[in-house]
Amino acid sequence: MAFKTTETRYEAGDSRLLPAYTVAEAAHYLHMPEGTLRSWVAGRLYPVSGATKRSRPVIHLDDPQRQYLSFINFVEAHVLAAIRRQYGVKLPKVRKALDFVRRQFKIERPLIDQTFQTDGLDLFVVRYGELINASREGQQAMKEIISVYLRRIERDTRGLPIKLYPFTRDTVSDAAPKSDPRVVVMNPSVSYGRPIVAGTGIPVSSIYERYRAGDSVADLAQSFRLETSAIEEAIRCEAA
Repeated sequence: MAFKTTETRYEAGDSRLLPAYTVAEAAHYLHMPEGTLRSWVAGRLYPVSGATKRSRPVIHLDDPQRQYLSFINFVEAHVLAAIRRQYGVKLPKVRKALDFVRRQFKIERPLIDQTFQTDGLDLFVVRYGELINASREGQQAMKEIISVYLRRIERDTRGLPIKLYPFTRDTVSDAAPKSDPRVVVMNPSVSYGRPIVAGTGIPVSSIYERYRAGDSVADLAQSFRLETSAIEEAIRCEAA
């Protein structure tokens, strides 16, 4: 069976593969420490026999020279964050589990591939669960959490990510993600992939800037012709 990379299914210049977010920006919207995300995309330094080496990254950047994340890289980090949220990421074990899924399904970037969502997730959870000695109950809980994150991804007809609805609220407590509204969306073909209010082209940053300048939620809702709940979610997204 031929090894088919994810990249071959994108057209040249696809906005989903263009550099879009610094590590700091991506970490902000993912609600995670910048240093953790940097270790995922650039590897982690560690001492070996008096020297220093760098581990392999878990996410391979589409713009490795400047270390910008593409929209696809951001989606990969979004899915990887689901694993970190419950168990913490032990990079060598995550790598082993993902490498196993790559070999089994012949896909290069399983975190964003629809095959991972439909068939590979069970395989990944079992393998990763074995590596971290998680019980069956723990593995099921892991699968449920990852599934919640996967359902925030909207795909095109080929099964490739086209939109992501980022979490705008706390993602640390177990109950938070399931009830998180889909008011804010990231679409690489609109506003360069920056978060916007779903169904509009309004960047959440524009709303937040005016809020910080002193405009009330009610005033902003009237000005942008949005529900107050949408204004509040936009503010949460930027203020997090």
